[in-house]
Amino acid sequence: MRKWYWEDEVRKIILIFWSLIVWLLLTWTLNLQNVIVGGVVAITVGLIFGNLFVTAPLKIFQFRRWLWFILYIPVFIWEMTKANFDVAYRVLHPKLPITPGIVKVKTKIKSEMGKVILANSITLTPGTFTIDLKDEYLYIHWINVRYKDIEKATQEIVGRFEKYLIKIFD
Repeated sequence: MRKWYWEDEVRKIILIFWSLIVWLLLTWTLNLQNVIVGGVVAITVGLIFGNLFVTAPLKIFQFRRWLWFILYIPVFIWEMTKANFDVAYRVLHPKLPITPGIVKVKTKIKSEMGKVILANSITLTPGTFTIDLKDEYLYIHWINVRYKDIEKATQEIVGRFEKYLIKIFD
């Protein structure tokens, strides 16, 4: 597969941009010192690791992916809110079943970044924790195992996020 001549530079610029955004969100201030330090750190990270982390630089310019990402955010917040109430309810009402266990689920997401975002989305949802990610399988610790069957567990845990993440990352 032939690369276009400026692909490596675009990869670095994308990583610099996202590193600076993450820096600014973590520090939550826009004073000059903070922006300069964040810029230096972002440029350093982008120049060193730009070719490792950004695998398909042209995808960032596709508007439909941004649209699906914007649609994904409220879905993720809704699922996280529901899970918070579920876990809190289980703690406050000890008669509710808590049957913890590890389940194996399968994902249709092909890109590595999409799989990582899926694993993190599952982990950030209370009551579930991604333990391992191997090929198309994720191993999830679930606070209340309802299904031991891979298909049913996949639909319950992964199904709510996967349809959006496929459109964003694949």
